[in-house]
Amino acid sequence: MFSGIIQAVGKIENISERTAGKRLKIVSQNLDFADVKLGDSIACNGVCLTVVEFDKNQKYFCVDASPETFRCTVGLENIGGVLNLEKALRVDERLGGHIVSGHVDGVGEVIKFDAIGDNRLLEIAAPQDLAKYIARKGSITINGVSLTTNVVENNNFQINLIAHTLENTTLHTLAPGKKVNLEVDVIARYCERLLAEQK
Repeated sequence: MFSGIIQAVGKIENISERTAGKRLKIVSQNLDFADVKLGDSIACNGVCLTVVEFDKNQKYFCVDASPETFRCTVGLENIGGVLNLEKALRVDERLGGHIVSGHVDGVGEVIKFDAIGDNRLLEIAAPQDLAKYIARKGSITINGVSLTTNVVENNNFQINLIAHTLENTTLHTLAPGKKVNLEVDVIARYCERLLAEQK
């Protein structure tokens, strides 16, 4: 599990073909590698991936991504791509964002990315089947970042991005037309399941 509080930004240095899928080498000068172990989970742009190789001195780790992962997400496909990184939570850590599984529910499209002083007004069109899970003042994860919605209308929603978020994540690179990974609040999915069982 994750919190959606980004710990570092990384860059895809290399992508190599595997028998099934691809191996990504991700470099990050700011990620704390002190407690990284083989088999650990690291969310990369909101996608939970498993560390299969790492070097704490050279500041890189490798993950394997399946064809299904590439089919369902964006941001992992290009060498040079920048990624939001978050190591999996420990039980004694503060939950500063919200409960995030690292399982991308769908891909949205940026409609607006307007400057408001140092902040940005971000509007995203979500896939129609995800829209019902998005509520005003609710939590949503965009490229691994835990955020709060301010306006929800049909399948579009808006978020105000503060300067700190823009400076410490890759979200400052967004622009209209760009695709993003979305994960809806897991509580909404459990509520839907419970209500369905009562019918």
